[in-house]
Amino acid sequence: MTLSEQIPSDARIAVVTGASSGIGEATARQLATQGYHVVVGARRVDRLEKLASEIGGTALQLDVTDEDSVAAFTAVVPRVSVLINNAGGAKGLAPVIDADLDDWRWMWETNVLGTLRVTKALLPKLIESGDALVVTITSVAAFEAYDNGSGYTSAKHAQAVLHRTLRGELLGQPVRLTEIAPGAVETEFSLVRFDGDESKADAVYRGITPLVAKDIAEVVGFVASRPSHVNLDQIIIKPRDQAGPGRFSRK
Repeated sequence: MTLSEQIPSDARIAVVTGASSGIGEATARQLATQGYHVVVGARRVDRLEKLASEIGGTALQLDVTDEDSVAAFTAVVPRVSVLINNAGGAKGLAPVIDADLDDWRWMWETNVLGTLRVTKALLPKLIESGDALVVTITSVAAFEAYDNGSGYTSAKHAQAVLHRTLRGELLGQPVRLTEIAPGAVETEFSLVRFDGDESKADAVYRGITPLVAKDIAEVVGFVASRPSHVNLDQIIIKPRDQAGPGRFSRK
């Protein structure tokens, strides 16, 4: 049985990338409560399958850095009304003079080219839906640069410009585009950035009350629930304890 045959013909389909944890997982749960059949994609299939069984969605393996994986994933999605470009991340916190080119390649492949691959592949189906929404999760790092973060901030700037360019290119098409730029959200983000070093990851959030994944997911749900003529172009979300990248009030 194909995926098209498994999903009710009248169901609106939402695709969420990077859905095995954090913001992606929380967003998948939120959209499922709003009546979407959610197709979740990520590399950790065991986590995806557990999530899909809990929300009544569909789990498909997806590596946004691999063209064949993206092609296989997008080919079996029969239609799509909502795309959440959530897959991304940071690696390292080095100054330019010590930049690790492998870390840079991973960040650009994941945040920029990964978003491009998935969006490009699904745009025809989004347009065909007649009422679509593309949400790209960027970061406050898409608006400001900070010391030792050039690899991540440059990738997030590029990802954001890719998304913002679509706003003009798709003008007149039935597609809304929203960029959501979170500040400090306590997920696995810092654990990945510091290569599994829990002490460094914990220090990022020490002394503040950070956002949690559900905070971002609820905003995604609000965006998705707006009437089709309402386009929320950009939403920046930070904890009260944060003024900008690296600027916190710590207790």
